[in-house]
Amino acid sequence: MPAPPAAPDRTLAKDIPVTLTEALGYIAALLVLLTFSMRTMVHLRAVGIASNVFFVLYGYMSGAYPIMLLHCFLLPLNTLRLYQILMLLRQVENASRDGFDVDWLKAIATPRDIKAGEILFRKGDIADRMAFIVSGTFRVPALGSEIGKGQLTGELGLIAPNKSRTQTIECVSDGQVLEITYEQVKLLYFQSPKFGFYLLELAGLRLFKDIERLETEVAGYRAEKEGAGGGGAG
Repeated sequence: MPAPPAAPDRTLAKDIPVTLTEALGYIAALLVLLTFSMRTMVHLRAVGIASNVFFVLYGYMSGAYPIMLLHCFLLPLNTLRLYQILMLLRQVENASRDGFDVDWLKAIATPRDIKAGEILFRKGDIADRMAFIVSGTFRVPALGSEIGKGQLTGELGLIAPNKSRTQTIECVSDGQVLEITYEQVKLLYFQSPKFGFYLLELAGLRLFKDIERLETEVAGYRAEKEGAGGGGAG
């Protein structure tokens, strides 16, 4: 009767050192795992580039050429995307510092042509984007104010508790806007603190203008009421 196969000598296996090739593979796998914990695209792309480098080395040294070929393609792609993100963030930060510059917005925004009489935003609707006015004239009927070329609108919906439009905005003359979704805004907010601060400043300015307008209206109403009361007493 043949003897049963001997159990593997695990003590011997423990004594075998990890080879350089295996170490490269482990590091590459760990870097891929780390990409799932990244919260910003900059860090995600940077770790992705590092994992590509280690996978290329691992694939070459282990003879796993399909893996090496795949990451040879992914490495320049990740590098290009990281460069584009860094350039975009630089433009955003410059825009936040020097005033709003539409050039960086064109890279991520969606252009939309608006005809006279068309509603851009309607009060009470769910807010999911803001718009930069490229051309044309827009009016806020409830406030009697106009919004023209070079102005940003719709940003208050981002911070509104119920995420709804606070005012109706209608197009007075044909124009074009660049729309950027709130998801894109949030991404840029977390990538660039300067851009986030710029948005807070803009939203704060709008809110203070609304408060000032309401105070003026209340003061006018009180003066009118007092004047009417004085006239009745006479």
